[in-house]
Amino acid sequence: YVAAVYEHESILSPNPTALVDRQSALELMGRNLDIYEQQVVAAARQGAQIIVFPEDGIHGFNFTRSSIYPYLDFVLYSHSVKWNPCREPYLFNDTEVLQRLSCMALKNKIFLVANLGTKQPCEHTDPHCPSDGRYQFNTNVAFNDDGALVATYRKHNLYFEYAFDTPPEPDYKLFDTPFAGKFGMFTCFDILFFEPAVNLIRQYNLKQVVYPTAWMNQLPLLSAVEFQQAFATAFNINILAANIHHPTLGMTGSGIYTPVKSFIYHNMEDYGGKLIVAEIPVITTDYKTNLEKIPGRVSEKGNEQLPPLFYAEMMYDNYTFVPVWGETGELQVCANTLCCYLNYRRAVLTDELYALGVFDGLHTVHGTYYVQACALVKCGGLSFSTCGQEVTDATALIDFQLWGNMSTPYIFPLLLTSGITLDFADHMGWKNNHYFISKNRTSSGLLTAALYGRWYEKD
Repeated sequence: YVAAVYEHESILSPNPTALVDRQSALELMGRNLDIYEQQVVAAARQGAQIIVFPEDGIHGFNFTRSSIYPYLDFVLYSHSVKWNPCREPYLFNDTEVLQRLSCMALKNKIFLVANLGTKQPCEHTDPHCPSDGRYQFNTNVAFNDDGALVATYRKHNLYFEYAFDTPPEPDYKLFDTPFAGKFGMFTCFDILFFEPAVNLIRQYNLKQVVYPTAWMNQLPLLSAVEFQQAFATAFNINILAANIHHPTLGMTGSGIYTPVKSFIYHNMEDYGGKLIVAEIPVITTDYKTNLEKIPGRVSEKGNEQLPPLFYAEMMYDNYTFVPVWGETGELQVCANTLCCYLNYRRAVLTDELYALGVFDGLHTVHGTYYVQACALVKCGGLSFSTCGQEVTDATALIDFQLWGNMSTPYIFPLLLTSGITLDFADHMGWKNNHYFISKNRTSSGLLTAALYGRWYEKD
């Protein structure tokens, strides 16, 4: 099927904490929706059957609970009511944004997924009801090609979004399409947690996911395109990921991903939006991971000096590292219960320092979640203290096999190359209670090769 995602540089309110009336809010959102409309037309012209827009794309961000209120549409979270906002605009008040989105879908005969702020009044008898008598949700909506509202999803894992409420229960939301079957949806930070993202995919055996996001890139392990690809690979699904484009905030990185191929956009230099349209296969069966035996290369000299252990901070976590020296070698580094192993061969020795790092613990900055990671990274400079820094360019071509005795089945294989481009492993999977990833010759200089494990039970 043909899919489209749009990385949108949203027109932002100059002062998001100021209180404005509904009319001013609609005016600002209208300017973003005008751009959406152009992109829907362009995508439909290229044969797209579905288009996905980013999180916060219509209203922007950095609001307070009261300042976002005029920007919120009313959405009924009832499964029983079938509603087409474009054809039946008179059914509910404060649904101008939904009406416009619905009409774009209808006019262009395309499935459309977008993110907006929504409100829902609640009774004080409801124990979860906020004191101002209303819920405010970060919401994804999906419309079919007739403009009917077919799914609403309320973001569960909020990322410092004080304007919004967490829904009382996680939403498991999917919608059906004639061209690719069922699509599930979740938003941004949700991708790092078991609920609802992983549970949704497992429960409904989903093969397609739409994913609006407003992701701030964090190298070396959590760049948007890097993690989106790893997620598609780990769960053997297609992901249509639309990110916001604000390079000054470190926000870029969208794509259409299959487990074995991706169409991505990552651009920290230029301004303006970007439409990606690609034809991808509908996944019906599970790919078989190729589990080949890991050949261990035995060191010739038994009395070699072991490289020194050192510690450095990476992604706000204290990693234990060993340097990756010389043109070939085998390394091991452990922390807590996790041991990571690396066999490597460098095509050409360059004056770049690489290191193999391990972390097995609770990550506590910008969210709390348990990580088990084995990571081969290029360091920022030649001293140990630069390992773990954000690096975007590399020249070293390295053949490697990386494996670890992970305690969780949820492993995200990361493979990022120079210029924030993606590469695909030759082989990956489980072998003798170890998870491994191997690659002969990356397409360009290696930035990161990592096994990023999420041990959800220990969150």
